[in-house]
Amino acid sequence: MVRPEKSIVKRFESLKSHLERENPILVDAIGGFRKLDSVGYATGLMATDDSYAMQISWWPLVSILGVFSAGKSSFINSYLGRTLQKTGNQAVDDKFTVVCYGEENAGQVLPGLALDADMRFPFYRISDEIEKVTEGEGRRIDAYLQLKVTDSEVVRGKILVDSPGFDADAQRTSTLKLTNHIMDISDLVLVFFDARHPEPGAMQDTLTHLVENTIGRNDSNKFVFILNQIDTAAREDNTEEIVGAWQRALSQKGLTAGRFYTIFNKDVALPIEDETRRRRFVEKRDADMAEIEGRIQQVEVERAYRIVGAMEKQAYRIRDTAVPAIAKLRQSWAKRVLRIDAIIFALIAAGVVVGGFMTGTLGSIGALFLSMFADPISMIGLIAALLVLLFLIHFGVRRAVAAWMQRNIENQDGLDLASAFRTNTRFYRSVFGKHPVGWNGRARSTVDDVIEQAADFVEKLNDTFTNPSGESR
Repeated sequence: MVRPEKSIVKRFESLKSHLERENPILVDAIGGFRKLDSVGYATGLMATDDSYAMQISWWPLVSILGVFSAGKSSFINSYLGRTLQKTGNQAVDDKFTVVCYGEENAGQVLPGLALDADMRFPFYRISDEIEKVTEGEGRRIDAYLQLKVTDSEVVRGKILVDSPGFDADAQRTSTLKLTNHIMDISDLVLVFFDARHPEPGAMQDTLTHLVENTIGRNDSNKFVFILNQIDTAAREDNTEEIVGAWQRALSQKGLTAGRFYTIFNKDVALPIEDETRRRRFVEKRDADMAEIEGRIQQVEVERAYRIVGAMEKQAYRIRDTAVPAIAKLRQSWAKRVLRIDAIIFALIAAGVVVGGFMTGTLGSIGALFLSMFADPISMIGLIAALLVLLFLIHFGVRRAVAAWMQRNIENQDGLDLASAFRTNTRFYRSVFGKHPVGWNGRARSTVDDVIEQAADFVEKLNDTFTNPSGESR
C-alpha cells in the first residue's frame, strides 16, 4: 500500500481541526478524499505529496472582482463593519487580498506565502501555477497575494477575496491566471462596475473577461453583476440612462438575463438634497444590499454541496475516465513493444542465417551449436549470453517506446495520465499485465464506496438544511 508523505498527513490533521471549529458537517468528507488519494497513489495518478482534497477550497469563498475604483474595497469595509481595505479613486492596491476571520489576530497582514503553503486556503501552491505562466514570478508570490485578518463576525467560517483593479495591473498575465483560479473555486463572484463610467470603453477588460468569457459556464449563476456608486447620478437624476448604458454594454457581450444590482455606500455617498429622491435611492440600495448579503450568507451551504460534488466527481473521473485511459495507453505500449521485439529478433535470426550463407560458414555455425550440446557449461553460457542480449534489447525497446508515447500524452480534466503511464511502464512492470497498476477489485470497491458515501452525504446535508415535512427535530 502506497502511503502519503508525513506533510500531507499533518495537513489533513490541520484541516480536520479547522473544520471541527468552523464547519463540523464536512469533517466526514475528509475520509472520502483520503480513500481516493489511496487509489491515486497506487495507480500513479497522484504524487504522494499531493491530495485530491487540496484541489478544492474548504472554506466558502466570495470573490469581489471588477474595474479599479468601482468601490470594491469600500463595499468590503461596509460589509465587515471595519476599515480594513484602503479606498480611493485610484488603484490603491495591486494585490489580491484574502480576508478571513481571526479574533485574536485582528488587523494582522500576512504575506502571500501564508496562503501558498496552507492547503486550507484556495491559493495552496498557486505559486507553481504562476511560475508556469511567467518564469521566476512564482518566487514573487508576495507581490500577488496577501492575507488580512479581521474580527468581523460576518466572515466567520468563510473568506472574502478583494482583487486589484482588473484593468490597472502591470503583472497582467499572472493576474489573469489568478483571476481565473479565483473564479473557478469561488462560491459567489461579485463583479463590480463604476456608475461614474458606465460606457463600454471604460470597462472593456472586465466586460470581456468577467462577462463574455463566463456566461457559458456551468456555474454562471454564481456571478452577480453590480453597478456601484449609483449615488453619483442622483443629482442629475439620470439614473435610468446610466443603468441603461451599463445593461446595454452587458448585453452586447451576451449577458441578456440575470439579476443586476445598483448600490452605493451610504457612509461615503454624496448628499441627496431632494428627500423623495433620497428615499427612493436608499430603499433601492437597501433592497439590493439585502439580496447580495443573502447570497453571501448562502455560500456556506453551497460550499458544503460543492465539496461533496467534487468528491463524487473525482471518484467517477478515476473509475470511468482515468482507468480506461491508462488501460488503453498500457495496451498500446505493450503491443508496440512486443511487435518491435519480434521484428528485431527476427532480423537478428535472419542476419545470422544470411551471413552464414554469404560467408559459407552456416555449416560451421551449425556444427558449433551441436558441439555445445555435448558441453553443458558452454551451452549454459551461450543461453545466458543470448538471454542477456534479448533482455537488453527488450528493455531498450520498452524505454524508447514509453518515452515516445509519453511526449504525446495529454492530461484530461485534471487527471495526471502521464504520471500514471510512467508508473505502468517502469522496468519491473510486465508487458503482459491485463489491468493498470494499482487498479484491482479492492481499488474499484474503494471508489464505489466513495460514490455511495457522497450520495449519503447529500442526504445528510439535505436533512441539515431542509425540512420538507415541517416536523420538529
